Amino acid sequence: MSIKPTTQDVFIIVDVQNDFLPGGALAVTNGDQVIAPINALARKFTNVVQTQDWHTKNHISFASAHPGMKPFDVTKLAYGDQVLWPNHCVQGSRGAAFSDKLDLPMVQLVVRKGYHPNIDSYSAFVEADHSTKTGLAGYFKERGVKRCFVAGLATDFCVAWSAMDARKAGFETFVIEDASRAIDTLGSLAAAIGNLDAAGVKRIRSDAIVV
Repeated sequence: MSIKPTTQDVFIIVDVQNDFLPGGALAVTNGDQVIAPINALARKFTNVVQTQDWHTKNHISFASAHPGMKPFDVTKLAYGDQVLWPNHCVQGSRGAAFSDKLDLPMVQLVVRKGYHPNIDSYSAFVEADHSTKTGLAGYFKERGVKRCFVAGLATDFCVAWSAMDARKAGFETFVIEDASRAIDTLGSLAAAIGNLDAAGVKRIRSDAIVV
């Protein structure tokens, strides 16, 4: 399969932030390996957006906000099961900043997510309560976007949720696997791949994107 991007396509770069990179508070194994392919891919698209995890200091998704619980435990919140994370991507912190190695001057929009203190947010489109929308789908529709290409961190959480919600919003959707890396906790990567396939999201490699 070869795909030549048009003005109806958008490249969504998910959460390539210091806290998700080696040495960060919630480091994704080999997370820095997504940077070179993302920098190259972005130059093939007219439309490029980024997402940025942007949590309050005592966010409900942090294990530190739940006495007696530790990172990667799962708890029940009002909107369902919630994996508890180490404190990460706190608003204004160095960890929340994008990697200095990203070279993305063409980015048109940055969508911040996870800033509501009582709702986590993996997806670029809809928060974890499955009802609070970011407005990104409407932005894309007004811009005439038909297809979304998603890459970044992490495959099994924010990339997968963003891709599935893009598909649910009516966009043809692709995850670029070699430009993404996973946390893979408790079988989360295998589950995410199954969910992506069931949702009709296509999985491709970056060499499928041609100019």
